[in-house]
Amino acid sequence: MQALENLEIGVMFWAGGDPRETLRGVKEFGVRCGQLGIPGDMDLSGAAAAWKEALEEEQFTIVTVFAAYQGEDYADIPTVQRTVGWIPNATRSDREVRTLAVSDFAAGIGAPGIATHIGFVPEDKTDPDYVAVRDMVRRVCDHAAGHGQTLALETGQEPANVLLEFFKDVGRANLRINFDPANMILYGTGDPIEALGVLAPHVVSVHCKDGDWPPKDVAGALGTEQPLGKGAVGIPRYIAKLKEIGYTGPLSIEREVPDQEQRRRDVQGAVELLRGLR
Repeated sequence: MQALENLEIGVMFWAGGDPRETLRGVKEFGVRCGQLGIPGDMDLSGAAAAWKEALEEEQFTIVTVFAAYQGEDYADIPTVQRTVGWIPNATRSDREVRTLAVSDFAAGIGAPGIATHIGFVPEDKTDPDYVAVRDMVRRVCDHAAGHGQTLALETGQEPANVLLEFFKDVGRANLRINFDPANMILYGTGDPIEALGVLAPHVVSVHCKDGDWPPKDVAGALGTEQPLGKGAVGIPRYIAKLKEIGYTGPLSIEREVPDQEQRRRDVQGAVELLRGLR
């Protein structure tokens, strides 16, 4: 994998179909690095070898491999609480096995870290779900450490101070944060710039994503994702804060929208915006 520049622009994208075609589509944005999402139903048997070959041929660097899970639903906050990450007890064991498999896949392609949403962690440290998920994080961290990897938890589903306390309790040196500023807004959990300052020592990777706050008159509603620069994050302020805390890793653009043509336009616009702010 080639060396990357400080604050190099990348794209978060999902595996699917032929790896070479997928990578060539991402490279059309003028980027040479990114974060690779693994859908929950993707067959990982033999997948690492195909992706490794394609990455070498296309001279593309994967900085993080994201694990998603079957059955996750981001319709609104109550649905997220029931279905996302490691908190739902009914799917926890299967998702632990899946996460370890994603870690093995990441090792196979030479990626330095994995990441995921673990869900809404209870603030009460005696809650059985808190204890179970804390211990699961420790086990996954230990497995990832065997590959020389970090495990990054994505921000947004809890305030920064709650996540920080969870980190202290887990007590694993390779536990890190993938900081997503828009998620802090979409879930209504705090100002992302302030949160970035609190969590700075643990940030290993970031998303460049934007969004608006949830409507105040709709209980349990999520905010609305917006094209980069069109939401409430304040992207110039965000990039300036990343520089202030000494972050030098990639700026991975994430844009999740059903219309793929709109996504293409929005990602291209985000690339151009970030080029002017780096």
